[in-house]
Order: sequence, then structure tokens, then C-alpha cells
Amino acid sequence: MSDTHKSLDEINEMYIDVLKEIGNIGAGNATTAIANMLNLKIDMSVPQVELMPVEKIGSCIGAEDEVIVGIMLGVELDIEGSMMFLMDMRSAHHLVNQLMMRDYNYAEDFDEMDLSALKEVGNIIAGSYLSALSGLTNLSISPTVPFVTIDMAAAILSVPAVMFGMMGDKALLIKTEFGDDFEMNGFFILMPEEESYEKILSSLGLSL
Repeated sequence: MSDTHKSLDEINEMYIDVLKEIGNIGAGNATTAIANMLNLKIDMSVPQVELMPVEKIGSCIGAEDEVIVGIMLGVELDIEGSMMFLMDMRSAHHLVNQLMMRDYNYAEDFDEMDLSALKEVGNIIAGSYLSALSGLTNLSISPTVPFVTIDMAAAILSVPAVMFGMMGDKALLIKTEFGDDFEMNGFFILMPEEESYEKILSSLGLSL
């Protein structure tokens, strides 16, 4: 193996360590913010963090035909790309019911107010992860206005695969579990464009 390959391997390993740190800080910040929003004590398990090809994300999240909630945002300023937060319907309903102070087993279709609450949750979670990334890289990063979509997992995940599969094939996937008496699952996905991926590496002193 050549020196270049060794350096690339070392860089990728160091980069993944940094991404795991971002995942841990971001998930911790997000859990604290949501706990404050709901006025609850929420525990969070250690998040699972992986850097993987965009097209493999679907198989990590679950059945392609499962209906899930996707909160999508763009990322701009020093870093450009896309980010998503995905939740199963059970977790999304529980979160919205807590916010709306409804009975915990209420499971009617989401109305406009519910979707607005989910967008606010998306803003909080995106802000938590991006501030962790910004803090470690000293880059200015800002999320765009989120939009919420409810669809089968395969349909939701086809959007970033098409948009970002051409530009940068790597995505950061963070699986978090958080909750009070009820455990909620969420997946945070960050897909920087190729140029932004290099900028992150460079800001961490990991470029070749």
C-alpha cells in the first residue's frame, strides 16, 4: 500500500472519530433542547454514528415501505448540502402529542399545527447538530427553512440520493434513541457536497 493510501485511510479514520464527536455533542444538545421544550427529563442513549454511501442509508433505517416522517433542510454558508431528520410514525406522534398536551395514544393524521410543531423540532435538532459541527470546525453553517414530508421511507430517501448522489457519495448517519417513559427513535443524516466535505476535512487539519 502506498503512503498516499495510508494517509487517506488515517484521514478517514480521524474524520470518522471527529464525526462521532459531532454526533455525540449534537445529539446531547438536541436532547437537552427537546427536554426543555417539553418540560420533561429525557434520557438519551449513546448515538450510533456512521459515514456511509448515500445509497446504503435506506437499509440501515428499516423497511422501504414503512411510512415515516422526514424533516428536510438545506445547509448553507461555508458548508453546502442537505440534512434530514427521520422518525417513525410512533415516535413522531408521541413527540407531537407531548407538545400539544394531548393524550399519549392520540394517533389521528397530522394537521397543519402538528406539522408546524414538527418543523420546530426539526429546527432545534438541525441547529443542535450544526452548532456542534460549527464549533469543531470554526465554519459558519446555517440551516434553511425546513419542510416536513410523510411518505414511505424509500420515497423520502430517494430525494437526497438523487440530489446528492452525483456530488458527494458520503453521508453522515446518526441514530439516536431518546425519551422519558416512551423511547423515541430518530435518524439524523448530513450530506455535504463534495467541496464542503473537503472544507470540513481541511478545517480539521486533515487534508492531504
